[in-house]
Amino acid sequence: QVQLVESGGGLVQPGGSLRLSCAASGFTLDSSAIGWFRQAPGKEREGVSCITVSDSSTYYADSVKGRFAISRDNAKNTVDLQMNSLKSEDTAVYYCATTFWISGETLCRDGKVNYWGQGTQVTVSS
Repeated sequence: QVQLVESGGGLVQPGGSLRLSCAASGFTLDSSAIGWFRQAPGKEREGVSCITVSDSSTYYADSVKGRFAISRDNAKNTVDLQMNSLKSEDTAVYYCATTFWISGETLCRDGKVNYWGQGTQVTVSS
């Protein structure tokens, strides 16, 4: 069974950092794109950062450029999202997602998701 399991969410002060991790099982990330989406109350789902596994090309939403960094470990089938300089507007449920035969940019922009994780809550508040 394909599973994506997120971890690392929690409560953090503005300006702080969190590192989210997504562990994938039941499939290989080869020929896949994987990344992170988020959804806050009253807002549309947003593709935050996605990576194309085959060539490691990355996509970042404008709102997180320079603050977030996506990384992967193909041997472990994990992908992390390092979030720095967090702002209150980063508060959302963050979901790991993956698809096949599509680039990371397309995944994040189009949301053509094959599998979703359960989500992890990130709250940025003083």
